[in-house]
Amino acid sequence: MPVFTRSSDASQPGDGVSEAEEEQEGGEREEDGREAAASGPGPAPSRTLLGHRLTRLRAWRTRHPRTARTLRLATTALAAALVLGALLLPNTLPALKAVSFARIPAEAVIGAVVVLALPRRPRLVAAVLYGLGLTVLTTVNLLDMGFNEYLGRGFNAALDWDLLPDAQAYVEDTLGGGVATAVTVGAVVLVLLVAAVMVAATIRLAHVLARHRVRATKGALIAGTVWVTCSALGLTLFGGPIASERGAGALRVHAQRTVESLRDEAAFARQSKADTFGNTPPGELLPDLRGKDVIFTFIESYGRSAIEDPVMAPGVDRTLDASTAALEKAGFAARSGWLTSATYGGSSWLGHSTTMSGLWIDNQRRYRTVSAGDHLTLTKAFQKTGAWDTVGVMPGVQKGWPEEKWYGLDKLYDAFDLGYEGPKFSWSTMPDQYALEAFQRQVHGRKRDKPLMSFVILTSSHQPWAPIPKMVGWDELGDGSVFDAIQKAGNKASDVITDTTKSREEYGKSIQYSVTSLTQWLERYGTDDTVLVFLGDHQPIARVSGNGASRDVPVSIVAKDPKVLDKVADWKWTEGLKPDRDAPVWKMSSFRDRFLKAFGSTPRPSKG
Repeated sequence: MPVFTRSSDASQPGDGVSEAEEEQEGGEREEDGREAAASGPGPAPSRTLLGHRLTRLRAWRTRHPRTARTLRLATTALAAALVLGALLLPNTLPALKAVSFARIPAEAVIGAVVVLALPRRPRLVAAVLYGLGLTVLTTVNLLDMGFNEYLGRGFNAALDWDLLPDAQAYVEDTLGGGVATAVTVGAVVLVLLVAAVMVAATIRLAHVLARHRVRATKGALIAGTVWVTCSALGLTLFGGPIASERGAGALRVHAQRTVESLRDEAAFARQSKADTFGNTPPGELLPDLRGKDVIFTFIESYGRSAIEDPVMAPGVDRTLDASTAALEKAGFAARSGWLTSATYGGSSWLGHSTTMSGLWIDNQRRYRTVSAGDHLTLTKAFQKTGAWDTVGVMPGVQKGWPEEKWYGLDKLYDAFDLGYEGPKFSWSTMPDQYALEAFQRQVHGRKRDKPLMSFVILTSSHQPWAPIPKMVGWDELGDGSVFDAIQKAGNKASDVITDTTKSREEYGKSIQYSVTSLTQWLERYGTDDTVLVFLGDHQPIARVSGNGASRDVPVSIVAKDPKVLDKVADWKWTEGLKPDRDAPVWKMSSFRDRFLKAFGSTPRPSKG
């Protein structure tokens, strides 16, 4: 492998290379010569070309010894910085500080010892593998940064690859297809570039260590001794341990996370087959809601932060107070509490399915497992009785949605079924106000033989919260073209995404818009038999809700009939649409069973 041989390096003036080291390098050059001779009687054209280039490079080094030496030292220093940086790279943006790199990584010491102990060919293989390992480490750390920033958790190699196409689709809907393609290509190129750079760096360092074997051995011994001493004494610097095993620890955590996820999948498959109401006859399901039009509505990203964060809360709280007063004037009363969502920052369908199924569905594997089975959802319980027509209104659905059957929906109205001809608002296909008016016109307002159970997903508060729709007269909605000017005058998604403060402000405005749309719809079209349950699916991304924010979301039940709210009196929820800080907090997965029991359903368990 002559490309890795630098026969002139050891003889450059000022290098300070010992005779023993020169002999070592000379032996390696002789080994290279024997390998080349054994490969064939005549030089290949590519080898000849490479030989000419090496000859020219050696000649340049001879003419410019100081420049060559400086270049070699700089290259070695850069390689060392890259390797140490990769080994000490944190996996969260807040931890990405200069002091995080003031550590001694055990992996660097071990790597040096291994390289020094190996002959040339195995050393080269080890260097390449080490470089690829650093590529994997860097990639998972960068993925962790992104997932922590947006979803409040680290990347899971067993579960999260399925989310990458959704992320690409989100970027495409938000910033355009060209940007989405560029981001995808850029990510692939970045990984390949990191791999090339890391492998080159480790090969360079392995070569330097081998050339300076004596001094390198002493240095590795000293570094190892210092690391063991610092570890044994628990010495720290800038708030962290001097003796670091950050790289190995990160890979170990990801490996454990992957193994635990695979085990969890099998356990959850068994758990999902057991159901408290799995064998309940239709006549014993929801008897106390017969004759009521029941609407379950999720408001995208409607989280506790919207009500309590000092930036977003003032506007949102005013909206909730005003909406409570307006509903009371129209004859409605409300009770509100908190649910702890199974997801955070995204993957809304996990929140929807957790609420409706009574199972904790916090990853895509669990979602696929349960939605492929026959576990009873709350919406399907209404269908099972035969006493309700069941519909879904989902303006965010733009392709086939097989989960419709699992949710027990007789009819689904997606983005193409609501007659909208206006502009998209970033990811959201249509404003919530229009979606609700279309729901009224095509579904809720029509005469029917049975009451209606509706499953409605509102999308205007989906990130990136730009542009945000504005309320217009309900009689002016038409086909949605009225929103053209509003969309054009709104903020650009690219301007809001890059500004954390602006994102928080616009998020709060989007929640105000969605809540106003829903409560005004209820004032306008609700009847004595209308029961509305609305809640958030998850908190907004960590960049908006803040690092360490809870996973709690508000949930409210609104009705005119006082008997409905009497059924949930023992829940101790807050009066009105704004839950108190100390209102009860339940896991989202507990809502299904509590709701079914509150309205007269009899548990008849099925076994897994």
